[in-house]
Amino acid sequence: MKFPIVFSLLLFLVLMPAALSAAQEAAAPLAGIPETLRSSVDAAVARVKPALVRIEVVTPDYYEGREVKYESSGSGVIITPEGHVVTNHHVAGHATRMVCTLSTKEKIEAELVGRDPLSDIALLKLKPDEPRVFPIAEWGDSTQIKVGDDVLAMGSPMALSQSVTLGIISNTEMIMPRWFGPFRRMDEDGEDVGSFVVWLGHDAQIYGGNSGGPLVNLQGEIVGINEIRVGGLGGAIPSELAQQIASVLLEQGQVKRAWLGFDIQPRFKYSPMDHGALIANVMKDTPAAQAGLQAGDYLLRLAGQDVDVEFDEQVPLFNRFVADLPIGEAVEAIVLRDGNEKSFSMTTTDRKEASPKQSELKQWGLTVRDISFLIAKELRRDNQDGVIVTSVRPGGPSGDAKPAIEDKDVITAIAGQPVKNVPDMKKVTQDITEGKTEPTPVLVQFERREQQLVTVIDVGIQELKDPGLEVKKAWLPVETQVITKDIAKNMGDENLTGFRVTRVFSGSTAEKAGLQVGDLILEVDGVELEANAPEDYEELPVLIRQYKVGTSAELGIKRGGEKMSVAVELVPAPKLDREMKKYRDDNFEFTVRDITFFDRAREEWEESKTGVLVEEIKSGSWAALGMLGVSDLIAEVNGEKVVDVEWFEQRMKSIADEKPKTIIFKVQRGIYTLFLQFEPQWESGG
Repeated sequence: MKFPIVFSLLLFLVLMPAALSAAQEAAAPLAGIPETLRSSVDAAVARVKPALVRIEVVTPDYYEGREVKYESSGSGVIITPEGHVVTNHHVAGHATRMVCTLSTKEKIEAELVGRDPLSDIALLKLKPDEPRVFPIAEWGDSTQIKVGDDVLAMGSPMALSQSVTLGIISNTEMIMPRWFGPFRRMDEDGEDVGSFVVWLGHDAQIYGGNSGGPLVNLQGEIVGINEIRVGGLGGAIPSELAQQIASVLLEQGQVKRAWLGFDIQPRFKYSPMDHGALIANVMKDTPAAQAGLQAGDYLLRLAGQDVDVEFDEQVPLFNRFVADLPIGEAVEAIVLRDGNEKSFSMTTTDRKEASPKQSELKQWGLTVRDISFLIAKELRRDNQDGVIVTSVRPGGPSGDAKPAIEDKDVITAIAGQPVKNVPDMKKVTQDITEGKTEPTPVLVQFERREQQLVTVIDVGIQELKDPGLEVKKAWLPVETQVITKDIAKNMGDENLTGFRVTRVFSGSTAEKAGLQVGDLILEVDGVELEANAPEDYEELPVLIRQYKVGTSAELGIKRGGEKMSVAVELVPAPKLDREMKKYRDDNFEFTVRDITFFDRAREEWEESKTGVLVEEIKSGSWAALGMLGVSDLIAEVNGEKVVDVEWFEQRMKSIADEKPKTIIFKVQRGIYTLFLQFEPQWESGG
C-alpha cells in the first residue's frame, strides 16, 4: 500500500496490517512493577482511560492519476466535555471519514475542526446522535517533565483495544537536526515538522496505531501526544505545544503564523561569535530578501529579543518564536556582516500552506494541485499561475497524448483559455465535456522546466461500448477435450482421433439427444475428425459453426467399445464475457457485466437468477474499501433486486444523484451470501 507521507529513518505511528499480541489492554508491560508504582499507574489509567478513543479513518492518496482511498487507524484523547478530540494531523488531517471508538466500545462519527501540519496536531469533534457530556483527560505541564520520570503511553495500537505501556522519559529535547530547513525529511504537507517540534523522548513501548494517543504522567495528566517512533524510542509532542495548538484550532479552526522567509542554523563550532545564529538561507521575494538579509549573516537580535542558537535543539524554539510574531507588523533584525552590525526592517507576512490539497480530474487522467508560493520557488517560477500535475494515469488521456503530460508539468492554458488554478481547470473541463459521450481533442499549453510545450489531449471519459447484436453461430452444447496420441494409445487404439465429451450442459439439446460424458466424437455427418494434439482444439467448433442454427448434426461417436450415431440439434452459441453489456461506475470505480450462459452453468444458477457480475475493481476505490470482489454477483442494491446491467446502471446513477450516506449490496460470492455496506464521500455538486 502506498502512503502519501514518506519518512526516512522515521516511522509515523499509523496502522500496520498485522496485529501484535503485545498490544493487549493494560497487561504485560505493567506486570512485576512495585506495588506503590502500580497503584499510581492504576490511578493514572483510571483518570485517562475513559477519554481514550480509537480513530478509524478513510484517507485519500493520489498517484497514477487517481485518487485512491486507504483505511488506517490511530489514537486520540477527548479534551472537552463537548467531545473535542486531539490527535495527530497525519492520522486524521486529510481523512474523508472518521469513526471514533470510545472506551465503552461505542462508535461515534467525528468531523475535522482544524489541522496544523507544522505541529502535526489535528482537532476533531465527536458527533453523537444526541448532545451529551463526554469524559475528558486533563492537560499537564510538559515543561516540568524531567529525564527519568515515569510515563504511560496510552492508545489503541494496531487498531486493537486500548492499551497502556510504562516507561521513563529518556530525553526532554529530542530532535532530528538533519531535517531542518531545506532538508525537509519529515514532511507533512510540505512542512518540516522537525523544524518546529522538540519531542519528549521516552521508552514506553508503542506500536503502529499509537499516533495521536496521550503520553501521561503518574498524576493522570496529558504531558504529550505520541507522534513518532525511532527504533525503540518514542517521541511525543509536548503538551505545552499540543495544548496551545488545540486551543487555537478550537477557537479559530486554523493556525496562522508569521513568516519572514529565512532559515537559521547554529553558529559554527569554532566560530569567534559567542552569541547569535547563522542565517543559512534567504528565499527570494520574501520579507527577509526584500529587507536585504543575506545567507552568511549572523543574526544577533530579532524583534527586540537577543538571539543565541548554539545547539541544534534551539533551532525549533527559534522557529516557533518567529512563527508567533504578530502578522503584518514591522520587526527589526540586527545582524553581523563583515564585522559590522547592520539593522534591517522587515514586515512579517502570513505563512501560506506549503502544499495545497490535491484533486483528481478523471476526464484528464490526472491528479493536480494549485501552485503555492514555495512550490513556485522550487519550480523557479515568478508567479503562482497554473496547475501543477502530481501524477498521471498510465494509458489515460494525458498519458497517451503526444507529447504526454508528466509529473511536475504545469498546465497554463486549455483551448486558449488561461488556467490559473484548479477551480479554473475544473470549470474549463466542465465546459468542454458537458453533454458529450465521447472524449474531445483539446489543445493544452504546459511548462516543463524551461520549456513551453503544447499537446493535444482527448478530454473526457470513454463510455463502454454496447457490444450490440451479432450474427448467431451454431453451437454444440457440450465441452470437450482433444483425444491426443497419448490418450488414444492408453485407451487401446492409437489410431483414435477426435474429441472426448467432458461435459454435457444440463437441459441442452445434447443432453436430450443422449450424449454422455466420456463419449468419443469421431465424425460429424460422415466427416472424420483428425484432431490428435492440444493445438487442434478448434477443429470441432469451427466445423459446427458452418451449420445453420436449428439444424441437426449427425455425430459418429464411440461409447465403450460400441460405435453409434447421435443426431443433435445445434443451438445459437452463448455470448462470451467480452460480448456482454457492461457498465463502469466512476464513483465507486468498478465494472460489472451481465451474466453469461457459462456463468449460470458454472455456478449452477437457475434461469430465474438475476444480477450483475463484478469484472474489475480499481485498487483504493470505494468498491475496494467496501470489500467488493471480482466475480461477486451483485443481487440487490438497498434491498432492490438487480435485474441486469441496464437496470443497475440506472440505479447507480440515481444513487449518485441522491447521495445517500450508505449503500448496501447483497452479493453472492461462490456458495456464500454477503451484505456489503459502502459509505462513499460524495463530491459536492455531484
